Order: sequence, then structure tokens, then C-alpha cells
Amino acid sequence: MLTGKKVRLRAIDIKKDAELFTEWINDYEVVKFLGRPFKSISPDEERRILKGLLLKKDTVLFAVETLDGGNLIGSISLMGINHFDGTAITGTLIGDKQYWRKGFATDAKMVLLNYAFTVLNLRRISTRVVADNIASVRVQEKCGYTREGVWRKEVYTDGKYRDVVLLAVFRNGWMKQWREYIRKAD
Repeated sequence: MLTGKKVRLRAIDIKKDAELFTEWINDYEVVKFLGRPFKSISPDEERRILKGLLLKKDTVLFAVETLDGGNLIGSISLMGINHFDGTAITGTLIGDKQYWRKGFATDAKMVLLNYAFTVLNLRRISTRVVADNIASVRVQEKCGYTREGVWRKEVYTDGKYRDVVLLAVFRNGWMKQWREYIRKAD
């Protein structure tokens, strides 16, 4: 278990977590900026997806729960982990909308980055965000990511093609930011 200021990252419990994950995946407002076509799924299908992700050797997937109350609010992952190059890609989903724009995604991402850089000894973590998802772009920037480019008109959402922002953060510049984040009171 990994702990931040607001959240705890824990192992996924497929039996316990799949129902809530399914509810979020089936909520268009929650997933519209994931950059994939919207499609409702069943709890059984979500369990199969989770099982497949947990079996992948290059993926680490965590449930995100609140420190205060232990409420499951989302998931966060490192995918495409490449120990040779020292790289990975992150993905974050805060599915419980009452926790949006309150610092929970930032805290989860900071905890995940600390794990990636200090435990897995990775050197560069990247992510891709639909440009219209301004809140998510802000989270990445608060966590030390910098913009590296834009894929123009990359994903189709809400009847139009949208840009995707490419961002990355490097261990050497991030460690100072982590110390400041931990020291700073909320």
C-alpha cells in the first residue's frame, strides 16, 4: 500500500472493485476524455479486463481510495514499463465525481510517481491527455510534467476530433518537487 496526503494506492481486488469500476466506465461524463469510443460494459467484462491488466508484466495497476474513510474513488496505473529505457506511461481515472477538482488526482499521481522513480527506479514517465480535459492537463503540470508536443485531431469525442497533449516528467527534476510537495501543508 502506498500513502499520500489524501489517498492510498492499494492492490485491485477484482471481486470487490469491479462493480464500482463498471459503474464509472459506463458513465459517459467520467470516460469521455479517455480517448476511446464509449461502450457500456458488464461487471463480468470489467472483471475480465482487470484480470488481463493485472497479468501484464509491464503494467502496475492500483485502486485509489481516500485516506479519510477508505472510499474507492478511482484507479491509477503505470503501463508499458520498460526497465531497459527506464520509462513508463501513466493513466489515471477518478471515477467518483464528488472527488473531482479537490486534489485527489494530484495526490494519487504524486504517490505513483514517487513509486515509479524510487522503487522501480524509472527515469521518465509520460502521459497523454485530451487537450479539452483542462483539469487533467493541470494535474499533470502540478505533478511536474511538461508539455512535449501535441497530436492534432487525434481522438474523436462528442462529435469532433480533438487534440491530445503529450507530457512527461523526469526523475532528476522531480525529486525536489516531491520533497516540496510532502513538506507543504494542504
